[in-house]
Amino acid sequence: MLDSVVPAVEYPRYSNRQLAAVPLAVLAVSLLIIAGTWAVTGTPVSPGIDFTGGTELQVATDASEEEIEAAFDPAPESIRPIAAQENEYVLTFQSTDTAAIENQAAEAGFEVISISSTSAAFGAQTQLQAIAGVAVAFVGMSLLVALLFRTFVPSIAIVLSAFSDIVIPIALMNLFDVQLSLGTVAALLMLIGYSVDSDILLNNHVLRRRGDFYESTHRAMRTGVTMTTTSIVAMVVMTATATALAIPLLPAIGLVLVFGLLADLMNTYLLNVSLLRWYKYEGIAR
Repeated sequence: MLDSVVPAVEYPRYSNRQLAAVPLAVLAVSLLIIAGTWAVTGTPVSPGIDFTGGTELQVATDASEEEIEAAFDPAPESIRPIAAQENEYVLTFQSTDTAAIENQAAEAGFEVISISSTSAAFGAQTQLQAIAGVAVAFVGMSLLVALLFRTFVPSIAIVLSAFSDIVIPIALMNLFDVQLSLGTVAALLMLIGYSVDSDILLNNHVLRRRGDFYESTHRAMRTGVTMTTTSIVAMVVMTATATALAIPLLPAIGLVLVFGLLADLMNTYLLNVSLLRWYKYEGIAR
């Protein structure tokens, strides 16, 4: 049953350059997308109100989106309909004057369901803490991997895969207009763990267990691909359910994790395998 989940990759048919070409090309394109976003907007990914400060208002109304926008001064930055609740919308504002926003909603005849705000100063501080948290987690992971394997190529293979597993979802967040929030930062932190788990599994099977390189790789894939595929299915279900029920944060978290887990499959079983094969047969381990 597990063999039906694992793709039949005929690694001997492909050179190391061919295996590494696709993940490296995707990584390069992702870096270009992030650099372009940074050049245009001043940030590598669009931050949500958790980091910029602002107000989020949920209302119920029969009015159209154009009428909702016209009811506020200044106009909301975004108006998002809630799929599971007819005639309900989530509005975001740069302003943190919740009293004025709530008064304008009441004057327009909108039913205010919830309202919350984050100050710009608190959002900036939170952004710095979130970036520091991701950086510390990544550096800590890199040091742990170096201590575990104590050789350059296997260690750098894991670190490079983990780096790509974070960069690709961030680029896709820009393409799919998913804002950076506390939830998506948590998802990026989880991706570091997911990535290291599958890469260490592969490295251990190839470097520390007996057997042919391709047999060891397939054994690792049987476990790793099954675990990752199960996680992807779970995240897809969570994203769809949370979107339908208008549960905040969870749709963005699930979507980022799906992006990252798909990238992890590619990076682990193409990029990492190519580096390990080069190390074992052509590199310094020869």
